[in-house]
Amino acid sequence: MMLTPGGLSSAIALLLFLCAHSLPVPEGKASNRYKAAAGWLEKPHLYPDKKRGWPDHAQDTAKETLDMKGPPPGNGSEVWRRPRCGVPDYTAREVLEAAEKARAHGRGQRRRQRQRRFVLFGGRWDKTDLSYKIVRFPWQMSEDKVRRVLQEALRVWSDVTPLNFREVHGGRADIIIDFTRYWHGDSLPFDGPGGILAHAFFPKTHREGDIHFDYDETWTVGNSMGTDLLQVAAHEFGHVLGLQHSLEPGSVMSPFYSFSYPLELSDDDRRGIQYLYGPRKPPPPPPVVPETNEIPNIQPDACRSDFDAVSMIRGELFFFRSRYVWRIRDGRLQAGYPALASRHWNGIPESIDAAFEDKAGNIWFFQGHSYWVYDGERRVTGPDPVSSLGLPVSNIQAALMGGRGKEQKTYFFKDGSYWQFDPLGNQVEDVQPHSLQDWWGVPRDIDAAFQDRYGYAHFLSGKQYWKVDPKEGGVLEGYPRSIGMDFFDCASSTY
Repeated sequence: MMLTPGGLSSAIALLLFLCAHSLPVPEGKASNRYKAAAGWLEKPHLYPDKKRGWPDHAQDTAKETLDMKGPPPGNGSEVWRRPRCGVPDYTAREVLEAAEKARAHGRGQRRRQRQRRFVLFGGRWDKTDLSYKIVRFPWQMSEDKVRRVLQEALRVWSDVTPLNFREVHGGRADIIIDFTRYWHGDSLPFDGPGGILAHAFFPKTHREGDIHFDYDETWTVGNSMGTDLLQVAAHEFGHVLGLQHSLEPGSVMSPFYSFSYPLELSDDDRRGIQYLYGPRKPPPPPPVVPETNEIPNIQPDACRSDFDAVSMIRGELFFFRSRYVWRIRDGRLQAGYPALASRHWNGIPESIDAAFEDKAGNIWFFQGHSYWVYDGERRVTGPDPVSSLGLPVSNIQAALMGGRGKEQKTYFFKDGSYWQFDPLGNQVEDVQPHSLQDWWGVPRDIDAAFQDRYGYAHFLSGKQYWKVDPKEGGVLEGYPRSIGMDFFDCASSTY
């Protein structure tokens, strides 16, 4: 293929432009590292901890990308120093081919190409419900904060697609997140502070779903004093969902790191991810209720509901949902239920978060920042503040009275943590939370908990429940099972 001197100059200019904008690599590559972006080094007051020099593994990266033995000379070397993603870009041959193709097709064709600047790797997940697990955490932030940041980074993708993400703490997961250093087992070593920040592996590859962050970065959130974890995590999640680097400046999937709040997908990011998974369907409209002077009495269906709280009270099992309650005695749903909970406990809030019966036979109800105590159907106290119990959180998810005789203990649960409570002393024993992993196999997010007459603890989440052996402390084999089928004799076709 021959180029005229003018055409050769144009191709070289376009080559340099495409190198600076990191055209993505075709199917078959795995991951590279994280260098920098146009304009980033023009702000030297940002990220003072970043390296100003060439990264340790720059020659390897440069050779992989442009068959060079060092950074481009002159101003081009500034581009190569900026922090960036470690997923590979096009090779030199592919860049030259792209330059020749662009020259041949002319400006009009290039304008049409800009309408779709996102790039796909070629794979996507065959499901929309994905689990993720965090192996190790950075030292600069608490684990809870890291979890909140990663949830927010995932939310920008789930808000515009049918994708749903759920964290797991044991067993297998679709997405594995790790903070690691230097050589870490994938032939793509990190280089210390600055340079390469993270890399990820695409769907349908040998390490699909793996995301690695450089542990030696100064990870921060919401400020420009280090490397913002939210920005980088959102970018890497885009890769594990199937997106390559975008040619659109300012997009989340741009290969170059930038600090921008609030975090938002560009139109190009949104078009790319919806090309793979489609848009999120809007929720169905609420049912039209005809105008009437009568107060509607729409009772929930136990076979199609999850529950706010469950408690064993006076040897009977009570399931709470909104302002209603179901009553089960000797394994049988009693006639006349569901009924209004206020029929039994006058003054109870319309919805409750948790309930349990203590050793003295008092019934405790929790809702938001408050709690109530009843002796049978007579209110003893409440509403009183939850903080007066020494509990450092509100809006607890479940309460459980477990054990037998002197070994009976009360537990409060929220967000994968629990606190042990002494109802007689009216105080939690320790404000420091324990991990729900002590009950092996129980999900992190639970809606309710209770102990049956045989001493087995039950944990409810959604429409399923997990049964825990009180001696072994782990979930029994064959669980989770359906709440509706086991407690309300619902037909299997309902599920």
